[in-house]
Amino acid sequence: MADAKVIPFGEDRPRRRPSGRRVRAAPPAPPEPVVEAVPPLLEPVAQKPAGAGWERKVAGGLSFLRRRITGEYEVDEFGYDKELTDQVLMSLMRPLFDKYFRVEVKGIENIPKEGGALIVANHSGTLPLDGLMLQVAVHDHHPAQRHLRLLAADLVFMLPVVNELARKAGHTLACAEDAQRLLEAGELVGVMPEGFKGIGKPFGDRYKLQRFGRGGFVSTALRAGTPIVPCSIVGAEEIYPMVGNAKTLARLLGIPYFPITPTFPLLGPFGAVPLPTKWTIQFGEPIATDGYAAEAAEDPMLMFNLTDQVREQIQHTLYRLLVQRRSVFF
Repeated sequence: MADAKVIPFGEDRPRRRPSGRRVRAAPPAPPEPVVEAVPPLLEPVAQKPAGAGWERKVAGGLSFLRRRITGEYEVDEFGYDKELTDQVLMSLMRPLFDKYFRVEVKGIENIPKEGGALIVANHSGTLPLDGLMLQVAVHDHHPAQRHLRLLAADLVFMLPVVNELARKAGHTLACAEDAQRLLEAGELVGVMPEGFKGIGKPFGDRYKLQRFGRGGFVSTALRAGTPIVPCSIVGAEEIYPMVGNAKTLARLLGIPYFPITPTFPLLGPFGAVPLPTKWTIQFGEPIATDGYAAEAAEDPMLMFNLTDQVREQIQHTLYRLLVQRRSVFF
């Protein structure tokens, strides 16, 4: 008997095709390599078409002009044009605020987020640029971008071009009736009680507050029940150092004063360029008026005391800011 062939365990046995040919089984295929997907380092960013930003600006500008031409814009009863103020007037004043005077704003949180309030500030600078910078400060630095409605003197509304621009920017005549209507409507109202006495005072009296009138602004705030926010402005006194006043010429021109500065009228139109001083605008803690009775607005002693309180707070803040100031220009 022939010896039997022993096939070790685990080896493949030869298979037979039906034809009888012997075929050895093919070795198992190696496993396919697993390729893990590697996330890209940077996700593809959708490319904006070149000039898309400019196209939007041009389209917006054309739309603005169309509304101007066709009269499809709104003004309130005082003539305030919000769209023109935001898109044009503020844009014109902003470089002067940010780059030229480099205004630093403090205490903006003292202005209410909503509702009426009366902002009372010192007035100086020969020309009323401080009022315009105050308007930009409130709009650009307040979280709610509130608009300040300034109370201006009669002279502002007697000048042909200035009259129209002042109305469009939201300013109105400095009278108690207009101020009270604005405050009761929830607007921010700005007043500078020194008037021409403050803006036209000589350089030697800089940062010394003039008389605040008879306290009419306090009476208005009491009637409306709105807070009073004292405001101190440093830097405006030096933009046009007023060393003289040609009173005779001022009377002939029908203006309160005719300023003489180191550069005007000596340098002609170039003397009208303000000096690039460094400004600080600080808003103080509001003084509440809603706790007084309705007849409190007729109490002269109360008005005198509140007026003096506002004036003293502004004056003390001016002195403190002047002590902290390193230089007129830096």
